[in-house]
Amino acid sequence: MNTSAAATCRFCSDPLEHTFVDLGMSPLCQTQVLPSQLDRMEPFFPLHVQVCGNCFLVQLPEYVAPDIIFGAEYPYYSSYSQGWVRHASDYVGHVMSVHGIGRDSFVVELASNDGYLLQHFVSRGVRCLGIEPAQGVGDAARARGVPTLTRFFGAGTALVVRGSDGPADLIVGNNVLAHVPDLKDFLRGVTLLLADDGMATFEFPHLMRLMEGNQFDTIYHEHFSYFSFTCVRRIFAALGLRIFDVQELGTHGGSLRVYACHAGDGRRPEHERVAALLAREASAGFGELATYSRFGDRVEATKRRLLGFLIQAREEGRQVVGYGAPGKGNTLLNFCGIRTDFLAYTVDRNPHKQGTFTPGTRIPIHAPGRIFETRPDYVLILPWNLAEEISREMEGIRAWGGRFVVPIPAVRTF
Repeated sequence: MNTSAAATCRFCSDPLEHTFVDLGMSPLCQTQVLPSQLDRMEPFFPLHVQVCGNCFLVQLPEYVAPDIIFGAEYPYYSSYSQGWVRHASDYVGHVMSVHGIGRDSFVVELASNDGYLLQHFVSRGVRCLGIEPAQGVGDAARARGVPTLTRFFGAGTALVVRGSDGPADLIVGNNVLAHVPDLKDFLRGVTLLLADDGMATFEFPHLMRLMEGNQFDTIYHEHFSYFSFTCVRRIFAALGLRIFDVQELGTHGGSLRVYACHAGDGRRPEHERVAALLAREASAGFGELATYSRFGDRVEATKRRLLGFLIQAREEGRQVVGYGAPGKGNTLLNFCGIRTDFLAYTVDRNPHKQGTFTPGTRIPIHAPGRIFETRPDYVLILPWNLAEEISREMEGIRAWGGRFVVPIPAVRTF
């Protein structure tokens, strides 16, 4: 781990001397506190995000090792979001119909979680393999018939898989790039595993959208890097991969899906979307340090607005509860100092989280039915990127005049 004050950029190795945003100290966001642990001390780590003055990679130094974060009890199961499973199914249909992936292909997903995506390839008879470091979610994937290798991915793993299963025609990485502290080893692995005419796609939150929407709660210790398109294209090129297309998605508050191939593969022409997005980022100042330094002020303003709403609601005698216990929610709760004095409890569909408490803030987590028992005035949606799905699911709160609240980019009730 690199905990030195003289941290260096994980891509270009320049000293990290410029702050992007400092969210203080926070516990690991994907941990829950058991009732038996309420009287114990929790470890807190810095959430001081920096930007490299040379390559403009926004990054969090490796304060916590990945094997601690993504251990056997890692509690995030992708399949509990119906919208995310639909997104995965749509993706599988797209690459099979447009990019020629079929029964003769070999598909590998990196950070495959509980098989939420690869299950759609399995059902279509496509040979595939998930590579997932967390034992628990890997077991869940195997239980639904998705072959899964439990280990971290990098050059070493790529050689093992290529030796046993052959090269991959398609490599998929959804929301994994940000989780990788050693980007170079990870992308070397992609280059080694990918077939000569293969394609790799990666989805990740778009830094431009994160900044536009004040989405500071997507910053937590799981996420080591935050990418502009300009920066990720430069990193891929340095590791032998050429991005030939990019799509802008609405997932996770605004994401990119990039399509990459080997640098020497001339069979895939560059789509005009690549140059267009590079030009947009250049005009928005993503090559200037001043653009990044302004983000911290906007984050503090967002915090003040949310606390103002909660203070007024409590002074009026209103009850506010939460929906969800996501990683982003824990960043927001800890940075804003929101505990049970403001949020009586939160709920989550994931049974692995029910009956536990949020890290740091110690807010109890119940099953969603708790909301209909207590009939609160407001339900604060912590995974605000799923607000539409959640508000449909919990539409019944309208019966007693309950309202939903989203905190990002600014407080909104509906």
